[in-house]
Amino acid sequence: MKTFESLEEEKRQRILNAALQEFAEKGFDEASTNTIVKQANIGKGMLFYYFKNKQTLYDYLVDYAITTVDEQYVQKIDMDNRDFIDRLQDTAKKKLACYNEYPHLFTFLGNVSLNEMTLLKKDLHDRMLSLQQLAQSKMYDNIDLTRFRADVDVEKALQLMKWAIEGYQQQLMQTFQAQSITKIDFSPYWDEFDEYLAVLKTSFYA
Repeated sequence: MKTFESLEEEKRQRILNAALQEFAEKGFDEASTNTIVKQANIGKGMLFYYFKNKQTLYDYLVDYAITTVDEQYVQKIDMDNRDFIDRLQDTAKKKLACYNEYPHLFTFLGNVSLNEMTLLKKDLHDRMLSLQQLAQSKMYDNIDLTRFRADVDVEKALQLMKWAIEGYQQQLMQTFQAQSITKIDFSPYWDEFDEYLAVLKTSFYA
């Protein structure tokens, strides 16, 4: 893919974003290369000059998405912060920062993980599983469990808090899809987020 990699960054990102969005929304079988080239504002012949076929493009997108999410999100999770709720807060902000920069990556990888793992070559399949396992360990390892109340089932509390934060993230992402994310003032959202986290601490911490 040296030819594609040598493209000017703006054009390369335009093609990547169009392709990621199309595959994320429709999946591999229904995704249309005609829609991709239209959204990217390039000729169809140009797309197939860079990528041999639809499968080659899809494989490239999976590789690109795994690498980007790992480098721009997962590797930045601070495991030295042993307070689970504080780590969730920090993690959520880093995920949204990554979403801001690459708005279709998480939806694309989510669809691959849920519906299309069987389409992946072995190396990409293994990398997807490794990324999921790494993200899980970054979230839960080295947590200070003594912060929780003695009468609380810690495992269930951790899962409830994870669901709550993920639900809030999804709500924000859906809200941002209808807006120009570069123009959004995040301050009121983070204030609201902090209020929810305070409720979680009151509910589960000693």
